[in-house]
Amino acid sequence: MTEATTKTRSDRLSIRLARPADLPALIGVLADREFVEDRLARQQLHSGWLLTAWWDGEAVGGMYVWRDLAEEDELREHLPGVPLLTHIEIAPGHRGRGIGTELIRHGEAQLAAAGTTRVALAVEVTNERAERLYRRLGYQEWAHGLITCYAEEVLADGRRKSRPETCRVLVKPL
Repeated sequence: MTEATTKTRSDRLSIRLARPADLPALIGVLADREFVEDRLARQQLHSGWLLTAWWDGEAVGGMYVWRDLAEEDELREHLPGVPLLTHIEIAPGHRGRGIGTELIRHGEAQLAAAGTTRVALAVEVTNERAERLYRRLGYQEWAHGLITCYAEEVLADGRRKSRPETCRVLVKPL
């Protein structure tokens, strides 16, 4: 993926690859320091793309395009080589402005330009708002049922804990 910045339908919103200098701005918007550093390192290794959304120059969201082998057995078995849109996050005060839609469309366009024919994502079964967005954008549930994904949370003492989530897998042809 190129470093190009995409201006979207609003001149106030731009979407681009994360840069190491963005680290302070992305912490708290996307997740903790360790997550952002990991995704920046993966991006350097060409394992994926950390796309970021900026509203009037302020970091307001992001999404990681996972291009490595999926962590979940079911995804590796049924969707080998299919990239995953992961950790789609918009800052609470900026939700409902179409930023998530633009992030997803940008990621899809970049994947299509790279020759990818399908993309997938997993959504936690109680996250109905996100699922409605994904379905509106053309994602359809796969035929293999629910899977267990793992979300990582940072505890108050700084330790990390993996928490299981029941997820639907949604797939879209590009």
